[in-house]
Formats: sequence, structure tokens, C-alpha cells
Amino acid sequence: MLPVDLIVLAGGRGSRLGGVLKPAVEVAGRTLLSRVLDARPVARHAVVVGPPAAQPAAAPPVTAPVAHTPLIWALEDPPFGGPVAGLAAGLTALDAHAALATNVPLDTNEDGPEPPVGWLLVLACDLPWGADAARLLVAAASALEKTDDRQDGVHLVDSSGHAQWLAAIYRAPALRAAVARLGDRVDGASMRQLLAGLQLDGLQDEAGAGIDVDTWQDVKSSTVRLTDASVPDHSARPEE
Repeated sequence: MLPVDLIVLAGGRGSRLGGVLKPAVEVAGRTLLSRVLDARPVARHAVVVGPPAAQPAAAPPVTAPVAHTPLIWALEDPPFGGPVAGLAAGLTALDAHAALATNVPLDTNEDGPEPPVGWLLVLACDLPWGADAARLLVAAASALEKTDDRQDGVHLVDSSGHAQWLAAIYRAPALRAAVARLGDRVDGASMRQLLAGLQLDGLQDEAGAGIDVDTWQDVKSSTVRLTDASVPDHSARPEE
């Protein structure tokens, strides 16, 4: 399997939902955060960048398989700094986790230190079909590994032609370098600023895996789609 770490951004204000805690909003009986974390099996480690109040919303269904590694939590400083600040916090948390794992005694870590991960899967917390998006993106990145080392990542493109920077997978060195270039300017920076200069492929999202939930109408329509027996439920967990 392609070596991937997952960063889920869950630190927004939810202003279009009246300021509610967006990760905890339920769609078809499950929280948004729980649904997007169905993508965890494609990743080695997963970090959620969001407030402590969101942690209960990460609970998986009781029927879900137990994750191999614990969920890592982080929060951008200051909070509500936007997606770029969230990515910076997520990368710092992954680095801290890796440093901690490196200090584990060898007799309890028989495989030795983990090799650096090559790809970073980035998902917003408001993607009910985030697991489908993850499968599409990891498959696209796997293809790039074999055919083109010049491209820095792949992002979904919605039906209206808009790039979805937060339903994307990036080469880890390229994304880390982009964050480093911004330095202390990550707070409030746009994804367009961050990704300027990166070579990215757009993947047409024909199945709607990157549909997000921004409004209560979106909650309603996504719930209908998920509960309608005639429409496939795209939130099923990826194969381990």
C-alpha cells in the first residue's frame, strides 16, 4: 500500500451552520468527523486538527474495525487560523509523533523506526463521502508514483469545475516545503497561496465523493442521499 499519512482539518467556525461545532453535526445518524475518519485505513497515521470539544465526534461506529494506531490531535495556534495554519499544526503533530516513536525502546518496537511517509492525504472534516475520496486520491497518487515524478499531488475537481484543495493528496516533501516557505505567515493564509508553484493534477469527481456540508440544506440533502436505499452509501470503510 502507498505510504500515506492523513490530516483531517476540523477547526473551522461553522459560520454557515450558525456557529455550531461542525465536526459534531450528524448526517444520517453519524457525525461528519466520524464519517470522514472512515478514510483512516488507507493511512499509516491520522491527525485531526480541531478543538478538544470535537473529540467525542470522532468515535467510530461500534461495528468498525479497531484502528491500528491511535488518532493524533492538534490545534492551530491561534485557533481559527484557517486551513493552512491547520496543515502546519497537523504536520508538527505528525513530526512530534514520529519523534516519540523513534525513542521507543527497540525491544518494544521490533520493526525499528518507521520510514518517512511519501504522501499526505488532506481532507476537510465535512466530507460525508471522505472515504471514497480517499480511495480515489490514493489510487491516483499510486499511479503518479509509477508514471510521473514531476507532479506534486492530486486534488478533486467538483462538477462546477472548482478545485477542492481539501480533498487532495500531496507529496509530503512538496507540501512541507510549501508550508516552510510561508513560515510565520500561515495564520490566515489561503490554500491558493500555499500551493502556488506546486504542480497538481485535477481529478474529476464524477461520483460526488468530495461533496461537502456547509449549510443545513447540505445536511438534509446528504442525509437523504445516505439513507435512500436506491442511492449507494459511499461512506463505507475502505478495505484494510
